[in-house]
Amino acid sequence: MAQYKKKKCQTLIVMGCLVQRYYQELKQALPEVDLWIPIKEYDTLWEQIETILEKQKSKIAKQEIKNNKKQENKIINTYQMDPMPMLTQEEYLGRVLSTGPITAYLKIGEGCSNRCTYCAIPAIRGPFVSRKMEDILEEAKKLAEKGIQELIVIAQDTTKYGIDLYGESKLAELLEKLCQIQGLHWIRFLYSYPETITDKLIQVVKKQEKICKYFDIPIQHISNPVLKRMNRKSDQTSIEKLMQKLRKEIPDVVIRTTLIVGFPGETKQDFERLENFVKQQKFDKLGAFSYSKEEGTPAAKLKEQIHPMTKKARYNQIMKIQQEVSKEKMKEKIGKTVEVLIENKTFDGKYYVGRTKQDVPDIDGLVYIKIEKENQNLIHQFVWCKVEDVREYDLIAKIIE
Repeated sequence: MAQYKKKKCQTLIVMGCLVQRYYQELKQALPEVDLWIPIKEYDTLWEQIETILEKQKSKIAKQEIKNNKKQENKIINTYQMDPMPMLTQEEYLGRVLSTGPITAYLKIGEGCSNRCTYCAIPAIRGPFVSRKMEDILEEAKKLAEKGIQELIVIAQDTTKYGIDLYGESKLAELLEKLCQIQGLHWIRFLYSYPETITDKLIQVVKKQEKICKYFDIPIQHISNPVLKRMNRKSDQTSIEKLMQKLRKEIPDVVIRTTLIVGFPGETKQDFERLENFVKQQKFDKLGAFSYSKEEGTPAAKLKEQIHPMTKKARYNQIMKIQQEVSKEKMKEKIGKTVEVLIENKTFDGKYYVGRTKQDVPDIDGLVYIKIEKENQNLIHQFVWCKVEDVREYDLIAKIIE
């Protein structure tokens, strides 16, 4: 990115998690960067950008004066009369939507207070901090006014929303209020921890038509000894009861989870328990990761580290089981009617490509719909389709006239 400074760009700014964690090291290693902004300084971003641009204007002016002293007064007047164009505070705070004209993410909190032993997020981003509900609703209204119809509510742990501000979880209440906003068609929320999924939240998801019947619950493991070493708050019994409750209350619910295999101290018996759990639960969506050390975390210091080949074999085994589960789940969709958000076309222009309510963008499967009317453009529209065939993770469907 620094090469662009030799062409058109004048300033290179780097911000984010790595800056927060390795500020001094990065500053020394990459002198070509003009401004480093760690997470804790995000609220000063506007002021810092103004300051560095003023410095650069001054530097440019001095250089030109030095090169041509005869033009000194003219140059000074030029910089006074024709300053570098600046964004207004209002323009700066306005969001640039990089997710297209119909889908947007809505962050409701920052940081995490769970302190899982394998995770560095609390050390980087700090404890969970909720945004004020009125600010969130105002942003959601503005997004809807811009044409956004699919809203994806996110945080490191959405089910913790509101506890720090209001003394109790307010996710269910927030979702209900989001459903009242005109223009929003689909609302989904991601990353809900099992121990903080309340009965009230389940009922809101069940009753509100706009809310996708989709729970992304990262349980990480099912063996109690492993969960304890991970510093997770749930155990096998509570997790199994939650899965049973969700499926009973919301028969068409889609449950996604994430697992870690090869965590330090994971025995053969621990892994077999996890295998059986995946077979029994038949998750609609499942992702797995082999444990890897994260610098500065308690788990990285544990002595019972698992051999890389063992971790790889366990990962492959879990994904093999899930592949079979997925095949069964996909076959059940044949003949069913689904609502699809069309997002694009295939390269050859023969198929529309979209998603159902059960599919999160860039994570889950797609729907391919054969284009039968060449002059018709349905991109960014919701259509009803009948599923005619399935692939490993994707659907082949036909639009219902």
